[in-house]
Amino acid sequence: MYTERATQADYPQLIELWEASVRATHDFLAEQDLVELKPLILEQYFAAVELTVAKDTDAQILGFIGVSEGNIEMLFIAPESRGLGVGKLLTCYAISCQQATRVDVNEQNEQALGFYQHLGFSVIGRSPQDGQGKPYPLLHMELTVV
Repeated sequence: MYTERATQADYPQLIELWEASVRATHDFLAEQDLVELKPLILEQYFAAVELTVAKDTDAQILGFIGVSEGNIEMLFIAPESRGLGVGKLLTCYAISCQQATRVDVNEQNEQALGFYQHLGFSVIGRSPQDGQGKPYPLLHMELTVV
């Protein structure tokens, strides 16, 4: 498994991976939320972050992370690749190579909360709504253990 910078040519595969990952982990989201988010992710959010992909030895994308100004803005893993170290590889890369020290996590996504806590992040704040103003509280986390 290795990491490399994503390119715009990867976007169609990344958006499919994003949707599969969200459906597997974000059961609190309504279908309409996914429908509204998908074009925003593809048309705006991918371009707003530095995207890094994790690939297997056959060059298949297993997951991706997006970082902007020290914030992990997105981390999505293919459902069949969860639990194999893909998220840890990408997050450690973001910490060491991109100086990522902050992340926001949906409060309802307990698996993500535990994952980031395991890697040394701590909750430092909370917002009652997500970035789109939806009633999905966010936990603001910061790296406290390196």
